[in-house]
Amino acid sequence: MALSVLDLFSVGIGPSSSHTVGPMRAARRFADGLARDGELAGVVRVKAELFGSLGATGRGHGSDKAVVLGLAGHDPETVDTHRADDLVAEAALDAALMLAGTHRVDFNFNEDIILHRRKSLPAHPNGMTFRAIDHLGAVVRERSYYSVGGGFVVDQEAVGADRVIMDETVLPHPFTTADELLATCKREGLSISEVMLANELVWHTEEDLRAKLLNIWSVMQDCVTNGCNAGGILPGGLKVTRRAPGLLRDLQAPEDAGDPLRAMEWVNLFALAVNEENAAGGRIVTAPTNGAAGIIPAVLHYYMKFVPGANDDGVVRFLLTAAAIGILFKLNASISGAEVGCQGEVGSACSMAAGALCEVLGGTPIQAENAAEIGIEHNLGLTCDPVGGLVQIPCIERNAIASVKAINAARLARHGDGSQKVSLDKAIKTMRQTGADMMSKYKETSRGGLAVNVIEC
Repeated sequence: MALSVLDLFSVGIGPSSSHTVGPMRAARRFADGLARDGELAGVVRVKAELFGSLGATGRGHGSDKAVVLGLAGHDPETVDTHRADDLVAEAALDAALMLAGTHRVDFNFNEDIILHRRKSLPAHPNGMTFRAIDHLGAVVRERSYYSVGGGFVVDQEAVGADRVIMDETVLPHPFTTADELLATCKREGLSISEVMLANELVWHTEEDLRAKLLNIWSVMQDCVTNGCNAGGILPGGLKVTRRAPGLLRDLQAPEDAGDPLRAMEWVNLFALAVNEENAAGGRIVTAPTNGAAGIIPAVLHYYMKFVPGANDDGVVRFLLTAAAIGILFKLNASISGAEVGCQGEVGSACSMAAGALCEVLGGTPIQAENAAEIGIEHNLGLTCDPVGGLVQIPCIERNAIASVKAINAARLARHGDGSQKVSLDKAIKTMRQTGADMMSKYKETSRGGLAVNVIEC
Protein backbone atom coordinates (compact mmCIF):
# COMPACT_ATOMS: atom_id res chain seq x y z
CA MET A 1 0.00 0.00 0.00
CA ALA A 2 1.51 3.32 -1.08
CA LEU A 3 0.29 6.69 0.15
CA SER A 4 1.14 10.11 -1.25
CA VAL A 5 1.37 13.54 0.33
CA LEU A 6 -1.56 14.43 -1.94
CA ASP A 7 -3.63 11.72 -0.28
CA LEU A 8 -3.10 13.36 3.12
CA PHE A 9 -3.74 16.92 1.89
CA SER A 10 -6.68 17.45 -0.46
CA VAL A 11 -8.90 20.40 -1.25
CA GLY A 12 -12.47 19.92 -0.13
CA ILE A 13 -15.51 21.44 1.52
CA GLY A 14 -16.44 21.88 5.19
CA PRO A 15 -17.44 21.00 7.78
CA SER A 16 -16.09 17.43 7.99
CA SER A 17 -13.76 15.24 5.97
CA SER A 18 -15.26 11.97 7.17
CA HIS A 19 -18.86 13.18 7.36
CA THR A 20 -19.02 15.60 4.41
CA VAL A 21 -16.13 14.99 2.00
CA GLY A 22 -16.21 11.19 2.35
CA PRO A 23 -19.97 10.78 1.79
CA MET A 24 -19.84 13.14 -1.21
CA ARG A 25 -17.02 11.10 -2.75
CA ALA A 26 -18.82 7.82 -2.01
CA ALA A 27 -22.08 9.05 -3.53
CA ARG A 28 -20.32 10.25 -6.65
CA ARG A 29 -18.43 6.95 -6.91
CA PHE A 30 -21.76 5.12 -6.80
CA ALA A 31 -23.33 7.37 -9.45
CA ASP A 32 -20.25 7.21 -11.67
CA GLY A 33 -20.32 3.40 -11.41
CA LEU A 34 -23.87 3.33 -12.72
CA ALA A 35 -22.87 5.53 -15.65
CA ARG A 36 -19.69 3.56 -16.37
CA ASP A 37 -21.51 0.21 -16.47
CA GLY A 38 -24.41 1.43 -18.62
CA GLU A 39 -27.00 1.08 -15.85
CA LEU A 40 -27.93 4.73 -15.49
CA ALA A 41 -30.80 4.78 -18.00
CA GLY A 42 -32.77 2.12 -16.10
CA VAL A 43 -32.70 3.93 -12.75
CA VAL A 44 -35.75 5.91 -11.63
CA ARG A 45 -34.81 6.45 -7.96
CA VAL A 46 -31.82 6.28 -5.63
CA LYS A 47 -31.87 5.75 -1.89
CA ALA A 48 -29.03 6.32 0.58
CA GLU A 49 -28.77 5.09 4.16
CA LEU A 50 -26.17 6.49 6.57
CA PHE A 51 -25.17 4.47 9.63
CA GLY A 52 -23.25 4.81 12.88
CA SER A 53 -21.55 8.13 13.43
CA LEU A 54 -22.74 9.34 10.02
CA GLY A 55 -26.31 8.72 11.08
CA ALA A 56 -25.85 10.14 14.58
CA THR A 57 -24.28 13.47 13.58
CA GLY A 58 -24.94 13.59 9.85
CA ARG A 59 -27.39 16.48 9.96
CA GLY A 60 -24.95 18.73 11.80
CA HIS A 61 -22.09 17.75 9.50
CA GLY A 62 -24.13 18.11 6.32
CA SER A 63 -23.71 14.44 5.43
CA ASP A 64 -27.20 14.25 3.93
CA LYS A 65 -26.54 17.28 1.72
CA ALA A 66 -23.13 15.93 0.74
CA VAL A 67 -24.73 12.70 -0.47
CA VAL A 68 -27.19 14.63 -2.63
CA LEU A 69 -24.35 16.67 -4.16
CA GLY A 70 -22.26 13.57 -4.81
CA LEU A 71 -25.13 11.71 -6.46
CA ALA A 72 -25.61 14.74 -8.69
CA GLY A 73 -22.00 14.45 -9.87
CA HIS A 74 -20.33 17.10 -7.73
CA ASP A 75 -16.86 16.70 -6.26
CA PRO A 76 -15.62 18.15 -2.92
CA GLU A 77 -12.66 19.83 -4.60
CA THR A 78 -14.65 21.72 -7.22
CA VAL A 79 -18.22 22.11 -5.94
CA ASP A 80 -19.30 25.75 -5.60
CA THR A 81 -19.29 26.16 -1.82
CA HIS A 82 -21.42 29.31 -2.08
CA ARG A 83 -24.18 27.47 -3.98
CA ALA A 84 -23.97 24.03 -2.38
CA ASP A 85 -26.95 24.50 -0.05
CA ASP A 86 -29.00 26.04 -2.87
CA LEU A 87 -28.28 23.08 -5.15
CA VAL A 88 -29.56 20.67 -2.51
CA ALA A 89 -32.62 22.84 -1.81
CA GLU A 90 -33.43 22.97 -5.51
CA ALA A 91 -33.31 19.17 -5.78
CA ALA A 92 -35.61 18.83 -2.76
CA LEU A 93 -38.04 21.46 -4.08
CA ASP A 94 -38.14 20.00 -7.61
CA ALA A 95 -38.46 16.43 -6.24
CA ALA A 96 -35.88 15.49 -8.85
CA LEU A 97 -32.17 14.74 -8.95
CA MET A 98 -29.81 14.75 -11.93
CA LEU A 99 -28.01 11.50 -11.17
CA ALA A 100 -24.34 11.64 -12.20
CA GLY A 101 -25.17 15.11 -13.50
CA THR A 102 -26.98 13.76 -16.56
CA HIS A 103 -29.92 11.46 -15.73
CA ARG A 104 -33.10 12.72 -14.07
CA VAL A 105 -34.56 10.55 -11.28
CA ASP A 106 -37.38 11.11 -8.79
CA PHE A 107 -36.17 12.38 -5.45
CA ASN A 108 -37.76 12.79 -2.03
CA PHE A 109 -35.19 14.24 0.37
CA ASN A 110 -36.86 12.98 3.56
CA GLU A 111 -37.52 9.47 2.26
CA ASP A 112 -34.49 8.84 0.06
CA ILE A 113 -31.75 10.04 2.45
CA ILE A 114 -32.11 8.08 5.68
CA LEU A 115 -29.94 8.62 8.77
CA HIS A 116 -29.86 5.73 11.25
CA ARG A 117 -28.89 7.12 14.63
CA ARG A 118 -28.52 3.74 16.38
CA LYS A 119 -27.60 1.29 13.62
CA SER A 120 -24.10 0.59 12.33
CA LEU A 121 -22.51 -1.36 9.51
CA PRO A 122 -19.94 -3.95 10.62
CA ALA A 123 -16.64 -2.68 9.25
CA HIS A 124 -16.44 0.95 10.44
CA PRO A 125 -18.55 3.52 12.36
CA ASN A 126 -18.90 5.67 9.21
CA GLY A 127 -20.85 3.35 6.92
CA MET A 128 -23.35 4.11 4.15
CA THR A 129 -25.36 2.07 1.66
CA PHE A 130 -26.68 3.23 -1.72
CA ARG A 131 -29.39 1.56 -3.81
CA ALA A 132 -30.43 2.34 -7.38
CA ILE A 133 -34.00 1.26 -8.17
CA ASP A 134 -35.75 0.69 -11.52
CA HIS A 135 -39.37 1.40 -12.51
CA LEU A 136 -40.49 -2.02 -11.22
CA GLY A 137 -39.02 -1.35 -7.79
CA ALA A 138 -36.15 -3.81 -8.31
CA VAL A 139 -32.66 -2.96 -7.10
CA VAL A 140 -30.38 -2.27 -10.07
CA ARG A 141 -27.27 -1.84 -7.93
CA GLU A 142 -26.47 -1.79 -4.22
CA ARG A 143 -23.14 -0.79 -2.74
CA SER A 144 -21.84 -0.03 0.76
CA TYR A 145 -18.97 2.34 1.45
CA TYR A 146 -17.03 3.43 4.50
CA SER A 147 -15.67 6.91 5.15
CA VAL A 148 -12.56 6.01 7.13
CA GLY A 149 -11.24 9.48 7.98
CA GLY A 150 -9.59 12.35 6.13
CA GLY A 151 -11.97 12.00 3.19
CA PHE A 152 -10.71 8.47 2.38
CA VAL A 153 -13.46 6.15 1.15
CA VAL A 154 -13.31 2.36 0.81
CA ASP A 155 -15.99 0.07 -0.59
CA GLN A 156 -17.60 -3.07 0.75
CA GLU A 157 -14.91 -5.32 -0.73
CA ALA A 158 -12.19 -3.62 1.33
CA VAL A 159 -10.86 -6.08 3.89
CA GLY A 160 -11.55 -4.61 7.32
CA ALA A 161 -12.30 -1.26 5.65
CA ASP A 162 -8.68 -0.32 6.06
CA ARG A 163 -7.37 -0.41 2.51
CA VAL A 164 -7.22 3.32 2.02
CA ILE A 165 -5.77 3.19 -1.48
CA MET A 166 -5.39 0.51 -4.12
CA ASP A 167 -1.99 1.79 -5.29
CA GLU A 168 0.59 -0.98 -4.92
CA THR A 169 3.46 1.12 -6.34
CA VAL A 170 6.91 0.05 -5.16
CA LEU A 171 8.59 3.05 -3.52
CA PRO A 172 12.34 3.65 -3.34
CA HIS A 173 12.12 4.25 0.41
CA PRO A 174 9.07 2.40 1.78
CA PHE A 175 8.25 2.78 5.46
CA THR A 176 5.36 1.82 7.69
CA THR A 177 6.83 2.82 11.06
CA ALA A 178 8.77 5.78 12.40
CA ASP A 179 11.68 3.47 13.20
CA GLU A 180 11.85 2.41 9.54
CA LEU A 181 11.64 6.04 8.43
CA LEU A 182 14.46 7.09 10.75
CA ALA A 183 16.59 4.13 9.66
CA THR A 184 16.20 5.21 6.04
CA CYS A 185 17.11 8.80 6.92
CA LYS A 186 20.27 7.61 8.68
CA ARG A 187 21.28 5.09 6.00
CA GLU A 188 20.72 7.45 3.06
CA GLY A 189 21.75 10.67 4.80
CA LEU A 190 18.37 12.23 4.06
CA SER A 191 15.88 14.36 5.96
CA ILE A 192 12.30 13.15 6.39
CA SER A 193 11.11 15.52 3.67
CA GLU A 194 13.79 14.23 1.29
CA VAL A 195 12.67 10.63 1.87
CA MET A 196 9.10 11.65 1.09
CA LEU A 197 10.21 13.60 -1.99
CA ALA A 198 12.09 10.60 -3.38
CA ASN A 199 8.96 8.48 -2.93
CA GLU A 200 6.70 11.12 -4.51
CA LEU A 201 8.86 11.23 -7.64
CA VAL A 202 7.47 7.79 -8.48
CA TRP A 203 4.16 9.53 -9.25
CA HIS A 204 5.08 13.12 -10.08
CA THR A 205 7.87 15.22 -11.46
CA GLU A 206 9.46 17.42 -8.84
CA GLU A 207 8.19 20.52 -10.63
CA ASP A 208 4.63 19.20 -10.77
CA LEU A 209 4.66 18.10 -7.12
CA ARG A 210 6.00 21.47 -6.00
CA ALA A 211 3.25 23.26 -7.91
CA LYS A 212 0.57 21.07 -6.36
CA LEU A 213 1.89 21.52 -2.84
CA LEU A 214 2.15 25.28 -3.25
CA ASN A 215 -1.44 25.23 -4.52
CA ILE A 216 -2.41 23.43 -1.30
CA TRP A 217 -0.64 26.22 0.60
CA SER A 218 -2.44 28.84 -1.50
CA VAL A 219 -5.82 27.32 -0.62
CA MET A 220 -4.83 27.35 3.06
CA GLN A 221 -3.95 31.05 2.76
CA ASP A 222 -7.23 31.83 1.01
CA CYS A 223 -9.08 29.98 3.75
CA VAL A 224 -7.45 32.14 6.44
CA THR A 225 -8.25 35.30 4.46
CA ASN A 226 -11.87 34.25 3.96
CA GLY A 227 -12.22 33.37 7.63
CA CYS A 228 -10.81 36.72 8.70
CA ASN A 229 -13.20 38.63 6.44
CA ALA A 230 -16.43 36.76 7.19
CA GLY A 231 -18.25 37.96 10.29
CA GLY A 232 -21.60 37.03 11.78
CA ILE A 233 -22.96 33.81 13.21
CA LEU A 234 -21.98 30.30 12.14
CA PRO A 235 -24.80 28.14 10.73
CA GLY A 236 -26.32 25.25 12.64
CA GLY A 237 -28.29 26.62 15.56
CA LEU A 238 -25.61 27.03 18.25
CA LYS A 239 -25.34 30.74 17.40
CA VAL A 240 -21.55 30.68 17.61
CA THR A 241 -20.09 34.06 16.69
CA ARG A 242 -17.13 34.15 14.33
CA ARG A 243 -14.21 35.54 16.32
CA ALA A 244 -11.46 35.73 13.69
CA PRO A 245 -12.45 39.15 12.26
CA GLY A 246 -12.48 40.77 15.71
CA LEU A 247 -9.19 39.17 16.71
CA LEU A 248 -7.61 40.40 13.48
CA ARG A 249 -8.70 43.97 14.23
CA ASP A 250 -7.17 43.71 17.69
CA LEU A 251 -3.89 42.38 16.30
CA GLN A 252 -3.69 45.10 13.67
CA ALA A 253 -3.79 47.75 16.39
CA PRO A 254 -0.43 49.06 17.64
CA GLU A 255 1.49 46.17 19.13
CA ASP A 256 2.32 45.87 22.79
CA ALA A 257 6.10 45.63 22.61
CA GLY A 258 6.15 44.14 26.08
CA ASP A 259 4.03 41.10 25.16
CA PRO A 260 6.43 38.18 24.54
CA LEU A 261 3.61 35.91 23.34
CA ARG A 262 2.19 38.18 20.65
CA ALA A 263 3.04 35.60 17.97
CA MET A 264 0.76 33.09 19.69
CA GLU A 265 -2.15 35.50 19.28
CA TRP A 266 -1.56 35.35 15.53
CA VAL A 267 -1.44 31.55 15.66
CA ASN A 268 -4.81 31.57 17.43
CA LEU A 269 -6.16 33.84 14.70
CA PHE A 270 -4.95 31.61 11.86
CA ALA A 271 -6.47 28.49 13.42
CA LEU A 272 -9.78 30.16 14.33
CA ALA A 273 -10.13 31.63 10.84
CA VAL A 274 -9.69 28.23 9.17
CA ASN A 275 -11.99 26.32 11.46
CA GLU A 276 -14.72 28.94 11.40
CA GLU A 277 -14.60 28.83 7.61
CA ASN A 278 -14.74 25.04 7.78
CA ALA A 279 -17.74 25.14 10.13
CA ALA A 280 -19.50 27.40 7.63
CA GLY A 281 -19.03 24.86 4.83
CA GLY A 282 -16.32 26.81 3.01
CA ARG A 283 -13.40 25.69 0.88
CA ILE A 284 -10.89 23.87 3.06
CA VAL A 285 -7.78 21.71 2.91
CA THR A 286 -8.19 18.35 4.61
CA ALA A 287 -5.09 18.30 6.83
CA PRO A 288 -5.41 15.42 7.56
CA THR A 289 -9.11 15.93 8.43
CA ASN A 290 -11.49 18.88 8.30
CA GLY A 291 -12.15 18.82 12.02
CA ALA A 292 -8.42 19.41 12.55
CA ALA A 293 -7.91 21.50 9.41
CA GLY A 294 -6.73 24.65 11.20
CA ILE A 295 -3.58 23.29 12.84
CA ILE A 296 -1.22 22.76 9.92
CA PRO A 297 -2.22 26.05 8.20
CA ALA A 298 -1.81 27.94 11.50
CA VAL A 299 1.66 26.52 12.12
CA LEU A 300 2.65 27.10 8.48
CA HIS A 301 1.48 30.72 8.75
CA TYR A 302 3.53 31.02 11.94
CA TYR A 303 6.57 29.70 10.07
CA MET A 304 6.14 32.15 7.19
CA LYS A 305 5.37 35.18 9.38
CA PHE A 306 7.77 34.74 12.28
CA VAL A 307 10.69 32.52 11.21
CA PRO A 308 13.55 34.41 9.52
CA GLY A 309 14.39 33.01 6.09
CA ALA A 310 11.07 31.19 5.67
CA ASN A 311 10.18 30.63 2.02
CA ASP A 312 8.24 28.43 -0.39
CA ASP A 313 10.95 25.76 -0.30
CA GLY A 314 10.32 25.50 3.42
CA VAL A 315 6.58 25.21 2.82
CA VAL A 316 7.16 22.25 0.49
CA ARG A 317 9.49 20.59 2.99
CA PHE A 318 6.98 21.24 5.79
CA LEU A 319 4.11 19.57 3.91
CA LEU A 320 6.25 16.60 2.88
CA THR A 321 7.41 16.02 6.47
CA ALA A 322 3.90 16.43 7.85
CA ALA A 323 2.59 13.90 5.32
CA ALA A 324 5.23 11.33 6.28
CA ILE A 325 4.06 11.55 9.89
CA GLY A 326 0.40 11.51 8.86
CA ILE A 327 0.96 8.32 6.87
CA LEU A 328 2.19 6.62 10.04
CA PHE A 329 -1.05 7.51 11.82
CA LYS A 330 -3.16 6.44 8.86
CA LEU A 331 -1.42 3.07 8.52
CA ASN A 332 -0.98 2.17 12.19
CA ALA A 333 -3.96 3.76 13.95
CA SER A 334 -6.61 6.08 12.55
CA ILE A 335 -7.35 9.71 11.71
CA SER A 336 -11.10 9.16 12.13
CA GLY A 337 -12.82 10.79 15.12
CA ALA A 338 -15.59 8.23 14.83
CA GLU A 339 -13.06 5.43 15.25
CA VAL A 340 -10.59 6.70 17.88
CA GLY A 341 -11.93 10.05 19.08
CA CYS A 342 -10.42 13.48 18.52
CA GLN A 343 -6.93 12.21 19.38
CA GLY A 344 -7.01 10.78 15.85
CA GLU A 345 -7.86 14.15 14.31
CA VAL A 346 -6.49 17.04 16.38
CA GLY A 347 -3.84 14.78 17.94
CA SER A 348 -2.58 13.55 14.57
CA ALA A 349 -2.57 17.06 13.08
CA CYS A 350 -0.70 18.44 16.09
CA SER A 351 1.90 15.69 15.74
CA MET A 352 2.26 16.28 11.99
CA ALA A 353 2.65 20.04 12.43
CA ALA A 354 5.14 19.65 15.28
CA GLY A 355 7.42 17.30 13.36
CA ALA A 356 7.22 19.38 10.20
CA LEU A 357 8.00 22.64 11.98
CA CYS A 358 10.93 21.02 13.76
CA GLU A 359 12.46 20.00 10.43
CA VAL A 360 12.12 23.43 8.79
CA LEU A 361 13.58 25.03 11.91
CA GLY A 362 16.69 22.96 11.31
CA GLY A 363 15.91 19.90 13.40
CA THR A 364 17.39 16.49 12.65
CA PRO A 365 15.12 13.56 11.67
CA ILE A 366 15.40 12.25 15.23
CA GLN A 367 14.41 15.64 16.66
CA ALA A 368 11.49 15.87 14.21
CA GLU A 369 10.31 12.41 15.26
CA ASN A 370 10.57 13.52 18.89
CA ALA A 371 8.53 16.64 18.16
CA ALA A 372 5.85 14.52 16.51
CA GLU A 373 5.80 12.19 19.51
CA ILE A 374 5.38 15.10 21.91
CA GLY A 375 2.55 16.40 19.74
CA ILE A 376 0.51 13.21 19.99
CA GLU A 377 1.53 12.13 23.51
CA HIS A 378 -0.16 15.14 25.05
CA ASN A 379 -3.34 14.64 23.06
CA LEU A 380 -3.83 10.97 23.98
CA GLY A 381 -7.36 10.22 25.13
CA LEU A 382 -8.85 13.32 23.52
CA THR A 383 -12.55 12.67 22.97
CA CYS A 384 -14.71 13.70 20.02
CA ASP A 385 -17.82 15.25 21.57
CA PRO A 386 -19.16 17.95 19.21
CA VAL A 387 -22.05 19.88 20.72
CA GLY A 388 -25.12 19.52 18.55
CA GLY A 389 -23.18 17.33 16.14
CA LEU A 390 -21.53 20.49 14.76
CA VAL A 391 -17.80 21.02 14.18
CA GLN A 392 -17.86 24.17 16.33
CA ILE A 393 -17.75 23.52 20.08
CA PRO A 394 -15.14 22.48 21.18
CA CYS A 395 -13.54 21.90 17.76
CA ILE A 396 -12.70 25.47 16.72
CA GLU A 397 -10.87 26.45 19.91
CA ARG A 398 -9.31 22.99 20.12
CA ASN A 399 -7.48 23.66 16.85
CA ALA A 400 -6.06 26.92 18.19
CA ILE A 401 -4.80 25.25 21.36
CA ALA A 402 -3.28 22.34 19.42
CA SER A 403 -1.52 24.74 17.02
CA VAL A 404 0.28 26.39 19.92
CA LYS A 405 1.06 22.93 21.34
CA ALA A 406 2.64 21.91 18.04
CA ILE A 407 4.91 24.96 18.01
CA ASN A 408 5.96 24.32 21.59
CA ALA A 409 6.59 20.63 20.83
CA ALA A 410 8.86 21.55 17.92
CA ARG A 411 10.83 24.06 19.97
CA LEU A 412 11.15 21.64 22.89
CA ALA A 413 12.39 18.85 20.63
CA ARG A 414 15.01 21.13 19.08
CA HIS A 415 16.70 21.30 22.48
CA GLY A 416 16.86 17.51 22.81
CA ASP A 417 19.14 14.87 21.36
CA GLY A 418 16.35 12.45 20.41
CA SER A 419 16.98 10.09 23.33
CA GLN A 420 13.39 10.31 24.57
CA LYS A 421 11.89 7.36 26.47
CA VAL A 422 8.70 7.24 24.35
CA SER A 423 9.00 6.77 20.60
CA LEU A 424 6.49 8.00 18.03
CA ASP A 425 5.67 4.39 17.15
CA LYS A 426 4.81 3.61 20.78
CA ALA A 427 2.68 6.75 21.06
CA ILE A 428 0.75 5.86 17.89
CA LYS A 429 0.22 2.32 19.16
CA THR A 430 -1.05 3.76 22.44
CA MET A 431 -3.40 6.07 20.58
CA ARG A 432 -4.87 3.12 18.67
CA GLN A 433 -5.32 1.11 21.88
CA THR A 434 -6.85 4.08 23.69
CA GLY A 435 -9.30 4.57 20.84
CA ALA A 436 -10.31 0.92 20.95
CA ASP A 437 -10.97 1.19 24.71
CA MET A 438 -12.86 4.49 24.41
CA MET A 439 -16.64 4.23 24.81
CA SER A 440 -18.49 4.89 21.56
CA LYS A 441 -20.35 7.86 23.06
CA TYR A 442 -17.05 9.75 23.12
CA LYS A 443 -16.30 9.05 19.44
CA GLU A 444 -18.22 11.55 17.28
CA THR A 445 -21.70 10.43 18.20
CA SER A 446 -22.59 13.52 20.25
CA ARG A 447 -23.87 11.22 22.99
CA GLY A 448 -21.24 12.04 25.61
CA GLY A 449 -18.89 14.68 27.00
CA LEU A 450 -19.57 18.32 26.23
CA ALA A 451 -22.24 17.28 23.74
CA VAL A 452 -24.60 16.34 26.58
CA ASN A 453 -23.41 18.82 29.19
CA VAL A 454 -23.76 22.01 27.17
CA ILE A 455 -27.25 23.33 26.54
CA GLU A 456 -27.86 24.09 22.88
CA CYS A 457 -29.26 27.55 22.37
